[in-house]
Amino acid sequence: MPLLRLNRLSLAFGHRPLLDKVELEVFRGERVCLIGRNGEGKSSLLRIIGGEVVADEGECWLRPGMRVASLAQEVEIDVSGAVFDVVAGGLQELGALITEYHHATHALEQSDSPGILQRLSELQHELEVHGGWQFEQRVASVLSRLQLDGDAEFESLSGGWRRRVMLARALVCDPDVLLLDEPTNHLDIEAITWLEEFMVEFPGALMFVSHDRAFVRRLATRIIELDRGRLGSWPGNYDDYLRRKAEQLEVEARHNALFDKKLSQEEVWIRQGIKARRTRNEGRVRALQALREQYRQRRTRTGKVNLQLDQGDNSGKLVFEAKDVNVSFGENAVIRGFSTTVLRGDRVGIIGPNGAGKSTLIRVLLGELAPDSGQVQRGTRQQVAYFDQQRGQLDPDKSVMDNVAEGSQRVMVNGRDIHVAGYLRDFLFPSERLQSPVSSLSGGERNRLLLARLFTKPANLLVLDEPTNDLDVETLELLEELLMDYQGTLLLVSHDRAFLDNVVTRSLVFEGDGRVAEYVGGYSDWLRQKKAGEKTARQDNAIKPAAAGKGSAPKAGKLSYKDQRELDALPATIEALEGEQVLLQETVSDAAFYQQSADEISGVLARLESIASELEEGYARWQELEARLNNLPGN
Repeated sequence: MPLLRLNRLSLAFGHRPLLDKVELEVFRGERVCLIGRNGEGKSSLLRIIGGEVVADEGECWLRPGMRVASLAQEVEIDVSGAVFDVVAGGLQELGALITEYHHATHALEQSDSPGILQRLSELQHELEVHGGWQFEQRVASVLSRLQLDGDAEFESLSGGWRRRVMLARALVCDPDVLLLDEPTNHLDIEAITWLEEFMVEFPGALMFVSHDRAFVRRLATRIIELDRGRLGSWPGNYDDYLRRKAEQLEVEARHNALFDKKLSQEEVWIRQGIKARRTRNEGRVRALQALREQYRQRRTRTGKVNLQLDQGDNSGKLVFEAKDVNVSFGENAVIRGFSTTVLRGDRVGIIGPNGAGKSTLIRVLLGELAPDSGQVQRGTRQQVAYFDQQRGQLDPDKSVMDNVAEGSQRVMVNGRDIHVAGYLRDFLFPSERLQSPVSSLSGGERNRLLLARLFTKPANLLVLDEPTNDLDVETLELLEELLMDYQGTLLLVSHDRAFLDNVVTRSLVFEGDGRVAEYVGGYSDWLRQKKAGEKTARQDNAIKPAAAGKGSAPKAGKLSYKDQRELDALPATIEALEGEQVLLQETVSDAAFYQQSADEISGVLARLESIASELEEGYARWQELEARLNNLPGN
């Protein structure tokens, strides 16, 4: 039995339907990713399920007694107070009682006045009456699991920690259905990885919206796509969805082409001369009218953003050269002993936790901040375009058009003088939105507008600070293609692991204590090189004590009997696991799979996750034993 069912649900804003009689069932243990273009209505659908918005028609059914909690795309601006108070607020009226009791116990530590003792006694009684003790313990448990300080002030936290607090607020009611809208926004890679691990263990039904492809690949057991008002269900992982969706779009394009050809032929027939009218078949006329109506109601897919960038004149071959740069704020060393050389055409990723100093490093390289010591040499003929993740270059009170054209009707792009309306149409802004204030735009629309503004100016040095937030996957992939073909120099700050892997050719990584290390390639390359370095260091440390104690090391020459037996058995074990994985994936892909009981569904999905972990461990162990065998003398 499903936890959640949508039955012919419809929602429209103005003349355009966002949801058109959509249907959906979600079961316990599922992790459903909701995807779709910006503005398709994904957030609106989550808000309907969360009870914040009422649909125009249809039914949103929840199994009786089910609790639903949600994490919004943006942190509410009116949230304040201690972290404990914010999290307890997720329990509504009982949360206020728990919060007051929490503060009363703290007050008692400072003073044992009779008034405080009396109020504490009253609160204890009320908590006992309402069964509040278990909920008070739940608040403490959630704070501990999410590594949050209950006494910290919410307003003093960074964006990433604020989202973690709001997640705790959602989890404290022990929801059966959890709704997450772009949960990775403003989180650094460490926090995103933590969230992935946390969500894998969530026992209820998870429904989330995300543009982070690595996050979706790690979590999703089913993809739900909102496309032109309809929901399509795609069992399996994200890569399965991409393959099958491409096949569906190809079939749809062929069908539309045949339909359009038939309609065109019938329109020619109806407009023929008097002879045709005398012999006209009324049934054929009615069929033509039906074709016209079908064509009128057809909703075409939203077009793709047309990204074009004027690369300007070539800069000098040397873009930046830093030598032994040090930057500190007070006693905090942000950058320590940093040296690098950036040449024309380099695509450099900057990776690190929130607050590590990534923006500071960019300011030092661009000459906006002088280092405490060391030197930074900048090259010649630089034309810089800077994408600010805070979107500070956009005036929220001005219109979409004025933010790009600055009061004019025309813009210069790639040496061509064009009307701003035509230019913004390439960024999917229809004419009716041009006079809308920027404050009315969604996060994804604001990012597209900032890109449109940025790309009106020639640039041979692109500095992009978190450009992927809120962008839909299709626009994200188009931006990737643009940057991969870009002949200028790129500095990219991003927590999107797939984006980094696909775009950058080298990475500068903040590794703590002000150290910035340099690696070849993107995020996955950094992880691989880092692990290899740690493994080498462990081997070196293991060899040194053995060498110091003469005769204490085991004699090299072959693997131990136990290790050799394990190595011989591993290929067959891995092959069996892979075979089981294929069979289970075929089972999950079957449309009838989600008609089973919740326990059967959960069992299959849990086994799939377990197999993935076992395979990863098996391959790692095989590689380790092979490496040890191949490094032995005589091999």
